[in-house]
Amino acid sequence: MPATRTRGRAAKSTPRRAVSKPGGRRWTQYVTTHSNALDLEPGVFTLKSPREVALSLRRSAERSDRRKASPYGSAMSMLTFCINRAGKGLSRTQKDRLIRAKDELRKLYGKPTPGLAPKRNGDGGIRRP
Repeated sequence: MPATRTRGRAAKSTPRRAVSKPGGRRWTQYVTTHSNALDLEPGVFTLKSPREVALSLRRSAERSDRRKASPYGSAMSMLTFCINRAGKGLSRTQKDRLIRAKDELRKLYGKPTPGLAPKRNGDGGIRRP
């Protein structure tokens, strides 16, 4: 009798590991120090004031001639990267400080703060107060 295939779940594949640079598990640190987008000032993500963090990122983004996006986009991307990737090791107060720095960065560049979408009434129109 010929061999038959059984139906069912596919075999589990081995999860891929991120390619790490020298230093093993510290690839986030490697990216923030060797990024091809911005030359960050030392200790920018450990500053005490959200405004200081935003001002430092803006300076770095506007000085950089290697970035591919706008200064605002590069600065916001690096800040978001730090919050999302290095956020595991940050204290709650430092993470909150960096999240507030995003709002400060938006203010510096005159960008709107994202908010909730307007509420709609039952007939599809926007509800007025």
